[in-house]
Amino acid sequence: MIMEMSPVAFVKNTRENLSDDFWGNIVSVIELVDDIPSESLKGIEAFSHIEIIFHFHQASDSVLFSRHPRGNADWPEVGVFAQRNKDRPNRLGITVARLIKKEGRKLFVIHFDAINGTPVLDIKPVMKEFMIDKSEISQPKWADEMLTDYWKQ
Repeated sequence: MIMEMSPVAFVKNTRENLSDDFWGNIVSVIELVDDIPSESLKGIEAFSHIEIIFHFHQASDSVLFSRHPRGNADWPEVGVFAQRNKDRPNRLGITVARLIKKEGRKLFVIHFDAINGTPVLDIKPVMKEFMIDKSEISQPKWADEMLTDYWKQ
């Protein structure tokens, strides 16, 4: 089955490389493509966070379905669906970002880990009723270690 998707927007920011960590001070502008009307953003400024689905357009086409996260042999080998790396079967990313403001056809966000030029496939408001239950999120220790500097400035 072949699925075709077209970007609804593109990311503009100062981050040009695919490196990990230190995303905390990156402000991204998500600008709608010409054929998506600005009315599609009407009311979005009432939300504090948005969920952004995007395409890892510069990621490798080759996928390792099991590997050590970030190639670190100190961390266990886990499957591609047990990590959030960019080298995925469909090269899709999803992030919940804080919406700073809307200006016309542009959304300004922070805590969004996409590089300059990234195609955005969809944008959704974050509604608390769709969030996971309020119990604590659990994850392995290697994930804590790996993400220590991810959102640092």
